Amino acid sequence: MDSPAPDALSASRAFRRKRLFHRIGIAASAILFAVSVGVLIYIIGQLNIEEVKAAYTRTSWRQIAMALGLVALSYLMLTGYDALALREVAKQHVRYSLTALASFTSFAVSFTLGFPLLTAATVRYWIYASVGLGAGAIASLTLIAGITFWLGMSIVLGTVMVWQSAATGIFTRLPAEMNFYIGAGVLAAIGCYILWIAVKPRALTVQGWTLRLPRFSVSLAQMALGAMDVCVACGVFYVLLPEGHGVPFATVIAAYVFANLLGIASHAPGGIGVFEATILIALPGIPREALLGSVLLYRCCYYLLPFIAAIWLLGLREIWLRSRRLKTEIGGDL
Repeated sequence: MDSPAPDALSASRAFRRKRLFHRIGIAASAILFAVSVGVLIYIIGQLNIEEVKAAYTRTSWRQIAMALGLVALSYLMLTGYDALALREVAKQHVRYSLTALASFTSFAVSFTLGFPLLTAATVRYWIYASVGLGAGAIASLTLIAGITFWLGMSIVLGTVMVWQSAATGIFTRLPAEMNFYIGAGVLAAIGCYILWIAVKPRALTVQGWTLRLPRFSVSLAQMALGAMDVCVACGVFYVLLPEGHGVPFATVIAAYVFANLLGIASHAPGGIGVFEATILIALPGIPREALLGSVLLYRCCYYLLPFIAAIWLLGLREIWLRSRRLKTEIGGDL
């Protein structure tokens, strides 16, 4: 009997390695989620629930109004993620109203349900397919929007750890010098990426599918927009913290970024459990009861309300499309 060809053996080994890494990734995410939930349950068990309710109700309407204003500003900035990505993938003009609808609904849904490559791409396909964008272009758009998000997160984290290395030590529990070097390493990695794409157009190919990376000018815009959006989104949480807490914004944003990164790594919907546990551990200067109340309000303002609005808008759009289709069919019959 003939032995398998070398190419077939190589492909089989590559497939097994890919499956192994996939399983390891799933296991690591599950462990991270389970540990975080366990920590959260332990912390909540030490809390006075009545104090949590009191902290929740002590939040002023002024704080809530400021938070909702920053939520609106953050989601407005998120529409720029899609607008920048469309410059790279769309061959035709897409009106801003459609871009804003696709961006807002896809981010609101993916932030709440998790798995952004699946949920966000599905919502975007539902909307952008109506103007002729294909599945490949929408997949590229979703990934480029993700690059904007990661560039923003990374540059804010690196800058804060370099600029406020002592303040971030409250969260990282590391010496200021170590925080500085970690932040400098993050910024250096971003600089290397920018220089790499500045030399010539770059593309990544995976299993025959090619993603053209954004140009140098678009990447700079991504960095600026992503960083501003992260600061504004953290501002939503910051204004909901109990008044007079005295924790610097630099410390809060470092904790916020780390909590989001761990939440994303856990693959838990909206990072739920992981985000809360990280924040409660990272900001020991704020009473935990009051801090948990602020986190819950933040989730309502930044996740729950936009998610409800997105579902409502998607439903209205579907009703409008069906009614327009029905009118066309009736007109054709007449």
